[in-house]
Formats: sequence, structure tokens, C-alpha cells
Amino acid sequence: MMKNRILSILVFMLLCMLVFAGQAAAADENSSSGLIAVGMGLAVGLSALGTGLAQARIGAAGLGSAVEKPESLGLALIFLLLPETLVIFGLVIAFILFGKL
Repeated sequence: MMKNRILSILVFMLLCMLVFAGQAAAADENSSSGLIAVGMGLAVGLSALGTGLAQARIGAAGLGSAVEKPESLGLALIFLLLPETLVIFGLVIAFILFGKL
């Protein structure tokens, strides 16, 4: 059931990307600034989606282990913060692409 939800979200995002990319290409045929903007949105959006999915599973498992073994709460919090680097990488890519606009 979770795989179907993730697949439907990804298909929806792909369709939105294709629609906006088509509009951006039709608006200005000589410039690719619209496609760069779509790439910026995808870099941040997909990295945030992946981070959210990862943190949901890590948070549930971390709190489950902290209930059984309270001294593992600090380690669970560290593991919960690790996927945030994906969003930071997405933002870095978006800023790099923003420099090309």
C-alpha cells in the first residue's frame, strides 16, 4: 500500500513537471530559464520528499528502540537528523542552478 502511494506521488510529480516544462519551453523558445526553474523545484522537492519518507521510518524505529532501551534516544536523534543532508544538497543544487538563470 505504501509503495502504491509513493508511486502515485512520483507519477503526479512527473506529470506536473512535464506540463510546466512544456509551458516553460513554449513561453520562451530561445531561453532555457523555465527549465532551469523546473530543475530547481525538482531538486528541492524530491529531496524533501525523500527526506520525509526516510525520517518517518527512522523516527518510528528510533522511538520504538528508545522505549525499550532509553539510553539509545541520543543515537536515534542523530540518525533522525542524517537525512536532512539530502535537503541541504537539494538546496545547494538549486542555488547553483539559480546562478545560471
